[in-house]
This record gives sequence, C-alpha cells and structure tokens, in this order.
Amino acid sequence: MQQRHTDRLKYFSELAATTKEYFLPYIKQFHNINASSEILEIGCGEGGNLLPFATMGCKVTGIDISVNRIRQAKEFFSQKNCDATFINSDIFEYKSDAQFDVILCHDVFEHISKKSELLDFCHKHLKPGGIMFLAFPAWRMPFGGHQQISHNRVISHMPFIHLFPKCIYKGLLKLGHETDDCIKELMSIKDTSVSINQFHRLMKHSKLNILDKQFWFINPHYKQKFGLKPRKLNPAISKLPYFRDFVTSTFICLLQPQS
Repeated sequence: MQQRHTDRLKYFSELAATTKEYFLPYIKQFHNINASSEILEIGCGEGGNLLPFATMGCKVTGIDISVNRIRQAKEFFSQKNCDATFINSDIFEYKSDAQFDVILCHDVFEHISKKSELLDFCHKHLKPGGIMFLAFPAWRMPFGGHQQISHNRVISHMPFIHLFPKCIYKGLLKLGHETDDCIKELMSIKDTSVSINQFHRLMKHSKLNILDKQFWFINPHYKQKFGLKPRKLNPAISKLPYFRDFVTSTFICLLQPQS
C-alpha cells in the first residue's frame, strides 16, 4: 500500500495539484469557469479535485458516501481557508434539484454498479450548457483493478493480476494475507469494472453526448504520484478498440446534455 493511501492530506494535495495543472485547464477549453460557476463532485473523497475551483471563488459541492472522507474534506478546506459544501450521502439518495455548471466524476465511475443511472443523474443535475468531466482507468490496464491498495507489498506491485478469474485472484489475495475488507473491496471493483468499449456502449443509451475525449498512456496524476511526465496515447493506438484498454492508464472525457 502506497503512503498516499494512509496519508490523506498528501493525497488531497496531490489531487489538487493535478487538477490545477491538467483537469481545470482542460475543462476551461470547453466551458467558461469563473467565480459564479457552481461545481459538483461525485465521490469527492477529501475534496482535492475541488480545491482549485474553490480558490477561483467557485461555489463547490462535494458528495461522498464515506463519513471519514467528508470529515477530512471539511478539515482540509478549513486549513486552506476555502469555502465548500460537503455532503455525506450515497449519490443515488441525493434528493436536491440543484443544477451545476460542471460535474466532476474522477476515478469513481469504475466503482459504481449503476452506471447508466449515474449518467442519468448527471444529465438531470447539469445546467443547460453545463458539462461533466469523467475520468476512469481502463479496466485492462496494468493496475485497473486498484490492486495497489493491497497491504502486501508484492501483490500491490503486481500488474494485471485483477484480470485473473475471480477464484484465482481471490486466492492470490488470501495467500498474501490481505484483510477481508481489502479483499471485499478489490473483488467489488472487479464486479463493477468498466472498459472503454463498455463505456461507449453505455453512451449509446445515454442522454449525454461525448464532447471530447482523451486517452492517456501516462496518467496526468502520475506526475504527482511517481514523478513521471504525463503522455497521451498514440492516436493510432487509441483507435484500436480492445488493445487500447491495456495501455490507457486513464480515459478522460467531457460530456454534455444532448440538444
């Protein structure tokens, strides 16, 4: 398990830095962001992605199912003297009719079982002309199963093991003396996984359109995590439907309501 998974302030700061340098400028290419903008993040965790928007004066709201993450988000934002609204809730139990200029969903989509319902939720809560920022690791990429959260140092550095059949993958985790909670989480991610092809099939039945999309060979966030220079996938490879899943560390897109 990496330090950032236990040092949540470090993780918060890394996310804020990545969003400021990469994700916010990307969104601003397609949507004007200013002090009157209202931003929602689904699965906000400690709120790192929201910090750059808050420092611009945007009205930011974060929702997360974890009580601890929401508590930490409030604490970290207080330390930064930034205003934000943080809500501890399952996103599907969020009853507000509020609409937002931008909805963020970063590294959360792969954890959601009801993916079509989530896209419908975002369509409902986007203002006219609003956009959704969506990013998730391609399932077949080396660490698409999030096995890096494992406590066993060997297993946490083993690529592609999440692609093993369930019985073999679970057996390997048990052999590595992973906790029951860790095994449960990793098996849950395997159940809710999404490939880039699966995502495109979902979009055919969605009320949202893809405004823009990016395939990254080296995830922009890896600059903060590992000191690696971010790099987009070769355009020719990004057009290969199955193979691209193995080499896309993160798929990023902007979605907008259908006209």
